[in-house]
Amino acid sequence: MNMMTTAWLRLSAGLDRIGTWVAPLGLRILLFWEFFEAGLAKLNGQNWFSSIQDDIPFPFNVVPADFSWLLATWAELLGAVAILLGLFTRFSALTLIILTIVATAAVHWPDSYSSFGELLKGYAITDKGYGNFKLPVIFLAMFMPLLLSGPGKASLDYLIRRRLAND
Repeated sequence: MNMMTTAWLRLSAGLDRIGTWVAPLGLRILLFWEFFEAGLAKLNGQNWFSSIQDDIPFPFNVVPADFSWLLATWAELLGAVAILLGLFTRFSALTLIILTIVATAAVHWPDSYSSFGELLKGYAITDKGYGNFKLPVIFLAMFMPLLLSGPGKASLDYLIRRRLAND
């Protein structure tokens, strides 16, 4: 092996070690911020779920709007805190993934579209008549590493798992 290859392998190994701590933590902090903020807005705001009840997909549309509002509010608040702490991370990620999919179907997806090209116009942050599902898609992509690989080493889940393994 030449010197460049050895240096690259050492650098990669170092980044891998740091990445198990920092990369999932970065995702967790961003997701906490977004979902906690959304939960606070619901907690301090007026329930508007009754106006979208018909757009909420089954089986969530059979739940009364007031109860759905309460569930969504507390799922966002408690799920966000759990994600930040890295506690019950996979369960919290799955819960918020389901919430995000329901919200996308009920609020962010375009009412109608006639072509794939027109549907893609909804891949935007602002709604200009085509939906605005870009941010929920980004959130779903951010949740995937947490769901599939876990919260990383800077988490309570990691500490608990290590403690249980040593007992």
